Parts: sequence; C-alpha cells; structure tokens
Amino acid sequence: MEVINIIKVVMEEGLKYAILALGVYLAYSILDFPDLSVDGTMPLGAIISCVLIINGVNPWISLFIAFAGGIAAGCLTGILHVKLKLQPLLSGILVYTFLLTVNLVIVKAGTGGQSIASIFGEKTIFNSGIANILPQTVGGVSVRKVIVLLIFIVILKILIDLYLKTKSGMLVRATGSNQQYVIMLAKNPGASKILGLALGNGLSALCGAVIAQSNETANTTMGVGMVVFGLSSVIIGLSVFKRVGFMKATTMVILGTIIYKACLQIAVVIGLPSDYNKALMAVLFVIALVFSGNLKEKAGKRREKNA
Repeated sequence: MEVINIIKVVMEEGLKYAILALGVYLAYSILDFPDLSVDGTMPLGAIISCVLIINGVNPWISLFIAFAGGIAAGCLTGILHVKLKLQPLLSGILVYTFLLTVNLVIVKAGTGGQSIASIFGEKTIFNSGIANILPQTVGGVSVRKVIVLLIFIVILKILIDLYLKTKSGMLVRATGSNQQYVIMLAKNPGASKILGLALGNGLSALCGAVIAQSNETANTTMGVGMVVFGLSSVIIGLSVFKRVGFMKATTMVILGTIIYKACLQIAVVIGLPSDYNKALMAVLFVIALVFSGNLKEKAGKRREKNA
C-alpha cells in the first residue's frame, strides 16, 4: 500500500506540474527563449484563481481567467524583448519583479489584506461538477485528483499538438529555429515570439491555478524555483525519450516531469529534509544538463563517424 501511495503522489504532482513544463517547453525549446517570468506568472494564476473562487466564481471559469492573466504577462515579456530590444533574461527578470507587486496587490485586495488566499471548503475542479461523477477511491486509495489531472493534461496536450500544426503554430516553431526564414515568408517573427511567450506564460499561470485548487491555497512565493523545475523536466523528457520515434515532444515533456517528481519523492522517502528540496532541484537540473550534453556529443560523434 505504501508503494501505491507513493506512485499516486508522484503521478498527482507530476501531472500538475506538467502543465508548467509544457509552457516552458514552448518558450525554451521551441522559441529558444529562457523565460524567467515563469516564476511570477505561476503564482499569478494561482492567486487569481483562488481570489475568484473566494468571491463565488466557478472554479473552471477561474482557470480560464488565470490563463488569460498569464497570457497578458507573457505578452509584456515579449513586448519588452521585441519592441524595446531587451535581452530575454532581462525581459523575464523585469516582468517577474513587476509581478511580485501585482500578485501581492491582488491577493490582499481579494482576501481583505491577507497575504495567503485560502479556499478550504470551497468548490474546486476536483470536488465539483464533472469531478463528482468520478470515483473518489479505488482499493482504498484516493484517485479522483489523479483522474481529473490525467484527463486535463491529455486534453491540453492534444490542443497544444493541434495548435503547433496550424499556420500560426508553424510560424512560432520557425521563429525559434530560423527567424530569417520567417522574414522571407513576409511574416513578423516578433509577433510570433510574443504569441509563443504569451501561450507559455498562460500555461504557467494555468498550472498555478490547478495547483492552488488542489492544495486549496495560494501565496506569492509559490513560484520560486519554477523555472529550474520546468527546464529540468523539459530537458529530462526530451533527453530520455529522444530515440522513441513515435512519441511527440509534448508527451516526452509530461513524462519528464513525472520522472523529475519521482526523483524528488524518492528523496523524501529516504528521509531527506524538505529544507533541501530547492538544492536537490538545482542538482537534478545540473545532472539533466550534463546528461543532455553527453547525448548530444555522442550523437555528433556518430554523425561524424558515419559521414
């Protein structure tokens, strides 16, 4: 039973944070844009969702509004980079710094001066509406959250895959790999960058909203380290499953997030204090980078040998 509970926790946490990883994938892998504003948009979505639920808004509608809030923040990052010609890192840092104040203002305005938005006992996507028709437990193990999250992430993955096949999605992909080609097509690569960053941060905010409804609380500090987490999940997924030809990149990213969460959960099981979680995340990130670099180096040597 203990093993089953561990698997349940890993799946639940992995599926929640996979939404964030998909957003980071759009910015980092497709646009080649290291977007640090994710650390701000993730709690932005969480706070917006909780504040809206506290004020009687349907939890599903709150997800869409949180997503819209993330899109707005992503557009700001893109505008700073494209229109004001700021470096990607600086653009992300500026938006993240700006969102520190925005998030604090929203949570205090929505909770009557509190710095934490709590929705204990309120309706969420996990205990109302469609979720009520799903089984609460199976074999004594609570599985409703996992089922809701699995359905949610599968639908989201399909939508992202479909979008990337559209003309707009193809332009976003082309912008990240070859801007000159986009210009040759008489298209504006700057607009595609802004759109890609908007979608990436929208997913980050959506992730925050889902996590907030799962934990029934949100605060301004819950986004710290999310860039590292997202990048690690993306790199792990794309590296480990790179040779699986039939698997789409979005699926790799989701599985990478689950693997990353499994590593963190193993650390908890063996008794590593929670105070060391952020340090462990950094170590795993370095390992993922080294592993990814080694794979690329070996692939390059194989190409040279076959040439």
